[in-house]
Amino acid sequence: MQKKVNVRTLAMTAILGAVATALMFFSFSVPVVLPPFLKMDFSELPALIAAFTMGPVSGAVVCLIKNLVNLPSSGTGGAGELCNFLMGVTFVVPAGLVYKFRKDRVGAVWGSLVGAVVMAVLSLPINLFISYPAYAVFYGMTTDKVMDMYQVILPWVETLPQALLVFNMPFTFCKALCSVIITFVIYKRISPIIKGKSLA
Repeated sequence: MQKKVNVRTLAMTAILGAVATALMFFSFSVPVVLPPFLKMDFSELPALIAAFTMGPVSGAVVCLIKNLVNLPSSGTGGAGELCNFLMGVTFVVPAGLVYKFRKDRVGAVWGSLVGAVVMAVLSLPINLFISYPAYAVFYGMTTDKVMDMYQVILPWVETLPQALLVFNMPFTFCKALCSVIITFVIYKRISPIIKGKSLA
């Protein structure tokens, strides 16, 4: 029985990883309010579902799968994928851990909020020390060029940490909340399928 459960968990984690990989290709900018290099996508959605249905480890593995698949076409030497993985894990693992100890709607809400806050806060050092240095190396996007794009929207933003605080952290939090909302809408319908339970 345990072997059957493990095989199903592996299979469903792989399937959700494939869905997350596909969703990475459907990213889009939010013009006027955000610089064009900040992209919205819903690839954390399958990872959050995996964390709720199968545990935080499965959620982290989904994050790993989507970035490993995307790695051969990376334009940042893997730095972008590393950042995406770290951001995803900081979201779905806390959410999954909270839900693991309280498996009800309240636990899901609190887990989601905790995960969203953790990801938003940690997005600052992840972007500051990994993402933007990689952009500078691979795309020639120096700090001055990045700041120019931020200042087109808010001229009073003067430093990169300030820009990350004003733009990236709220954007990351809202991005997480979008995945949370969609998860809450579809979770009851798909969780029995993932867990192998009857829909009746």
